[in-house]
Amino acid sequence: MASIGTLIGPVVNLRNYKARIAANLLNVNLAITPDFEMGKDNKTPEFLAKFPLGKVPVFDGANDFSLTDSSAIAYYVAMKSSDSAELLGRTDEERAEILQFAFFAEADYSPAQGGALYPALGYMPFVKPAVQAAEQQLLRFIGVLNTVLLDRTFLVGERVTMADIIVTCGLTMAFTHFLTAADRKEFRNVTRYFKTMIAQPAFKSVIGDFKFCETRAAPAAPAKKEKKKVEQPKKAEKKVEKKVEEEEEEPKPAPKPKSMLDSLPPTSMPLDSWKRFYSNNETKPDAMEWLWKNFDADGYSFWKVEYKYNDELAMRFMTNNLISGFFNRLERARKYAFGCLLTLGEDNDNQIWGYFIVRGKVIPEEVTDAADFESFEWTAADHTDAKTKAEIEDCFAWEGPSLPRECYDGKVYK
Repeated sequence: MASIGTLIGPVVNLRNYKARIAANLLNVNLAITPDFEMGKDNKTPEFLAKFPLGKVPVFDGANDFSLTDSSAIAYYVAMKSSDSAELLGRTDEERAEILQFAFFAEADYSPAQGGALYPALGYMPFVKPAVQAAEQQLLRFIGVLNTVLLDRTFLVGERVTMADIIVTCGLTMAFTHFLTAADRKEFRNVTRYFKTMIAQPAFKSVIGDFKFCETRAAPAAPAKKEKKKVEQPKKAEKKVEKKVEEEEEEPKPAPKPKSMLDSLPPTSMPLDSWKRFYSNNETKPDAMEWLWKNFDADGYSFWKVEYKYNDELAMRFMTNNLISGFFNRLERARKYAFGCLLTLGEDNDNQIWGYFIVRGKVIPEEVTDAADFESFEWTAADHTDAKTKAEIEDCFAWEGPSLPRECYDGKVYK
């Protein structure tokens, strides 16, 4: 069988995989370029004359026919087979559903995946709030797929279609760099689906043996610049006569505090005392009565904390995991803060809401330095206001009439 054309680009590339898997499934002869050098071969005048964007993969066919989009190339490869309906759909409904998943993978999932991982892989600058938002979108989309695949082996019908090819190829980056063993256990349906797909002979011959992510990719720490040591000229030593009386040693300067908060005036309410009482007693009425009796208004402040991107939250367990991640990144503040953040609402319609007690009257660096601090709105709260006081009590108890919505779950920072 004569080749229908050449797929040009590096062979180890998730976008390159699509057309090759389609060709394998339908026995279409498609030439490839195993010696292609990215950054060199796609920058030549000849390549750019035909493919001005310089992107790969591209398809170079007969009669000067060419394509530049990986999914379009995969579709074209399938169309060159008399059995194209096997991959592209046998009915109008199947064809529409296949397109639905293809568009989801390209327009929704892929940008979120790139935003979450490209900075860690060195392809884009690392901007904390942007990466945080992209990670949550990526987890949301994987969660959506996890729900869809609850009772499905394949995305459309009872066989592999183009939807499976495009979505599986898109998932390879996440399973390589993002989804750890714990994530794979959480998204067990997507994991089961992905393993099923890459075990198919047509997939395995292209993708090869797959190595799953062990540690989530993170941006490399910037290299520290070494300061050049400048040798100072030696001063001539002066002979000093010994004094009869020994001079008193100058007192050593007091050690600098590790945190600015350690320089604040002493407080009458050690935060550890409150944390212990809260942990070992009923929140209402015991713990809250203790707090109002002992609270040092000069040494501490209350803050209402709300997530800025509630419209992007999906499953409630994922929202609760987001809170856990935020608390992990607040480790520096553990000595100086206490708080509760709650997951309120329903799946695909929920929010993060809560209150914090913080040492001092401003939000300290130990909190603002957290990677996802900018994703939350922190508002100073007056605990002497009756409405605010009731909200604090219900928040710390995870129940009560003043909560904005029904509480699903929450996390305590202590």
